Amino acid sequence: MKAYKFNYKQQVQILTILLFILVFIAGCSSTKYIEDYQSIVKKVKIDSIDKTFEEQAYNYVQKDIRPPEGLGINVAIYNLFNTKNGKYKTSNIKPLGSPPPILDSNLVEISRVQIEKYLKSKGFFMAKVKSEIEVKDKKAKLRFVADQGPEFFINRISYEIPDTTVKTLYLSNKALFTHLREGMQYDEDSLVYEREQIYQVMRQNGYYDFVRPYVRYEPDSNQNNSKVSVKLIIDNPIDSSLKHKVYTIGETNIIIAPNSEGFTDSLKLNDRAFRGIRYTDLSKKFRRNPIVRYDFIREGEIYDIRKETLTYDRLYELNVFKNVKIDYTKAKDSSNKVEPVIMLIPQKPMSNRIEGEVPFNSGTVGFTLSNTYTNNNFLRGAEKFQFQVKGGLQSRIGNGQSIFRDIYQRDFSVSASLTVPRLMVPFAIPLMGKNGMPYTTFSSSYLYALQKDITVRRIFINSISYDWVETKSKLHSLTPLNFEYRFGNVLIDTLDKSDIDKYNNNKEIFEKNSYNIKLLGRKDFTLGIKYAYSLNADKLLENRSFIYFRGNIDLAGNLLQLATSISGNKHDPKNGDYATIFGLPFNQYVRPEVDIRWYKKLGGDRQFIARINGGVGYAYGNSVSIPFEKLFYAGGSSGVRAWQARTLGPGNYNREVITSAEARNSSYGIDQLGQMRIESNLEYRYMLINKLFGGKLKGAAFVDMGNVWNISPGNPQPETYFKLKELGKQIAIGAGMGFRFDVQFFVFRFDLGLKIKDPQFKGSEQWVIGKFLNGASDFKNNYYLTHNPDRYRFMQYNFGIGMPF
Repeated sequence: MKAYKFNYKQQVQILTILLFILVFIAGCSSTKYIEDYQSIVKKVKIDSIDKTFEEQAYNYVQKDIRPPEGLGINVAIYNLFNTKNGKYKTSNIKPLGSPPPILDSNLVEISRVQIEKYLKSKGFFMAKVKSEIEVKDKKAKLRFVADQGPEFFINRISYEIPDTTVKTLYLSNKALFTHLREGMQYDEDSLVYEREQIYQVMRQNGYYDFVRPYVRYEPDSNQNNSKVSVKLIIDNPIDSSLKHKVYTIGETNIIIAPNSEGFTDSLKLNDRAFRGIRYTDLSKKFRRNPIVRYDFIREGEIYDIRKETLTYDRLYELNVFKNVKIDYTKAKDSSNKVEPVIMLIPQKPMSNRIEGEVPFNSGTVGFTLSNTYTNNNFLRGAEKFQFQVKGGLQSRIGNGQSIFRDIYQRDFSVSASLTVPRLMVPFAIPLMGKNGMPYTTFSSSYLYALQKDITVRRIFINSISYDWVETKSKLHSLTPLNFEYRFGNVLIDTLDKSDIDKYNNNKEIFEKNSYNIKLLGRKDFTLGIKYAYSLNADKLLENRSFIYFRGNIDLAGNLLQLATSISGNKHDPKNGDYATIFGLPFNQYVRPEVDIRWYKKLGGDRQFIARINGGVGYAYGNSVSIPFEKLFYAGGSSGVRAWQARTLGPGNYNREVITSAEARNSSYGIDQLGQMRIESNLEYRYMLINKLFGGKLKGAAFVDMGNVWNISPGNPQPETYFKLKELGKQIAIGAGMGFRFDVQFFVFRFDLGLKIKDPQFKGSEQWVIGKFLNGASDFKNNYYLTHNPDRYRFMQYNFGIGMPF
């Protein structure tokens, strides 16, 4: 078998050299491909404009003459694919990258005029802008010089609203939204915003026929001392004898198409209406109440565009219709009524998805395969039913062995869930779903996991959960009933001495991992509740400034503890005497966790994120330890990315305490867990390539810190415990860079993390970045001598779909 040596230092050097070459090409090569009379715009400067308006004014410079941001990689890619024989192609141009900004005097003039118009729209009515062009060696510099003139301020606002009802409605709501006030600098954006808000107020209060052009302005700047007066006019309908009409809702028609192909030419509608709704299901696949429940356009109420939008949103969120259309017809009896017609085209309800993954590291390889069946209209009421079967294997590799010859872990699970689009509670909820679609989920799952010659565990979980939306940014999830039944067995034989090597190996595995192995081998019962709250989850995909928060708590055993206390029985869990239910000890613990993030927009496509995540599992009452599945791990693609998941910590834990290579192999995945976790991340995101194979390539630079620790007594490794005064010595630090390929619906992510400080070592040896830069080979060889089959990896690759946080 051939041995291959991979030099990380050499890799970094090569990547750095390639990057500099790419930058050089981006900065210098474009001028070679243009004609002699052409020039590349290298710099655009805007002078004499207030900083408040400078960035926006720059956006009025035409994109085709605007220099690329950053390193100009978009232009380099364009040059690579769209040049031929030393010139730019004029046909068969590939849509990769961005063309260089070639100087065009017409575009310069358009830019000058647009900047001037922009300044006037901001209250500089006398603004003048001139352009200057400087060309040297086919490279052009553009300079736009502004003479802003005086700012004009609004000294008077008057109104011309002949319809007194409309005038009263506007003035009574104005304080809630207006940006328009006397004394402010004139700003057309404020006028546009005022028009839009007036339109919304009118449409929310029954004025179905009201349109935006009814609102207009007459500014008058022919005054002294840079003052401008503004007259706001809300016209009546074209026939001035008429006033604006208020409409009420008449009978509603809800019509569901026969199939996903849409409606036929002839429709036979239901002859009877119930509670103001005539319901016609041509597909015969939907019950009436689950659909009608989310029609918020009610008979007899005043027309309100907000309820129309709300109905659109909720009917789409049922996830059973591919098209929702709402039209109105005016009543034939000349009354001020509009009759809604809601037309729904169903989508195919059933799907089947097969997924697989190949988890691997330097010493193991495996695969996971799952099949998920989904029916989005299981009981004809938009209920979502999912059934999943999942299985996986993990095998040790190396020493010339074939893949999957030494399978050390097997997993199998089967799960089913039914999600109902409403809160199934014994009391009425007015306007259910007003702020977001509520759900009730019934779920059940069974997991079987075998760690070869170590443990086997089986877990049976059942739960009922409620998810609802308080506002668009505030989400709640409550699981009032969470029932878990786990039964495991320890397979390690510490009695058979017929094979002394195997006996010593088994004994070491058990002694060094006794705490977690006992957890895996427990037979116990959990009855508890869970609650989670998140803030601003709806903004996570937006490039803006906000604070994200998610907190959850898992609480178990209190009711059962109360019941056993009432019976008068006393128990001593610390000495193995547990209170039991159905002959099994029940778990009692609390497990809170928080995730706080600060997202800061830095302009353009740049964003900075600071994150801290922490959690702790504390056993009390009838328990001395939390269940194995509730333990925390560090590392992975969304944590400290320089470490593979479950290979960091706890505390200053070093796997060399397990002296046997076989024991280390067998302990993989069960020894580096803890009851507490603290992680922190700093990440800077930016645009690399705006156009690349139909998507955008974005970059990231990050620093990650954190670890896990033990806090409950009984673990045989004292270095794994949390010590506040030792916190600096127990924190791991990693840094790296990443790429995100954004194709609108998916983000494919690659991160490369480099270990900076590793807490498994002592003193200055923790700063492993020094070893990486000097003496990495000797360090890794010495590490292997005491840790084999584990190999030290300075770098960790992470692949994923979606952003890490």
